[in-house]
Amino acid sequence: MEVQQNFSLAIEILGTIAFAMSGSFAAMQKRLDPFGVLIIAFVTSVGGGTIRDLILDVPVFWMHDMVICSVIFITTIVSMIFKSVEKKFKVTLFIFDSFGLGLFTIIGIQKGINADLHPLICITLGTITGCFGGISRDILLNRIPLIFRKEIYATACIIGGTIFLGLVKYSTLSYAFVQVSTILLIVAIRTFAVKYHWEIPKFYGVDNSSEM
Repeated sequence: MEVQQNFSLAIEILGTIAFAMSGSFAAMQKRLDPFGVLIIAFVTSVGGGTIRDLILDVPVFWMHDMVICSVIFITTIVSMIFKSVEKKFKVTLFIFDSFGLGLFTIIGIQKGINADLHPLICITLGTITGCFGGISRDILLNRIPLIFRKEIYATACIIGGTIFLGLVKYSTLSYAFVQVSTILLIVAIRTFAVKYHWEIPKFYGVDNSSEM
């Protein structure tokens, strides 16, 4: 049990690092100053988890955990230093955002499992935890959030979360293996979706201007 808790903690820290990096590089793309970069990194890292905890009516995780706050601060500083040698912001942002999405989706689902909630609610919590930090980041940076664009984003969380719950309940695989494999699955879905232009059908408005 202790090993499982330590592994879950490691996933949460890695997810925090991934999303802090994602937020930092997105902010630097917009040429924000260091304080602005730190704010965006912080919001990206804790946004989804904050909403999740408010929904669950439990103490917001980062307000009682200075380790998470310290990880965000240190990661942001490192990302600003790394920026001087890393010029491919778009690729770097995508990599960290995809891993943050996978890591935090699993964390959110585990919170739902621990609260003894219905599997569908667990998947919803996982999707909120994975997506809403990025949504907050994009809104603050005046961009259309990824989840509302043509890219497959929340769908990757739902697919990965469903498989995660299925493996936990019906397979004999170790919990750690299921965690890692489903995180990588979410990352793979995001990667292949972008590479091969997988899209969810969109609604198009009707242009009535010709009838005027």
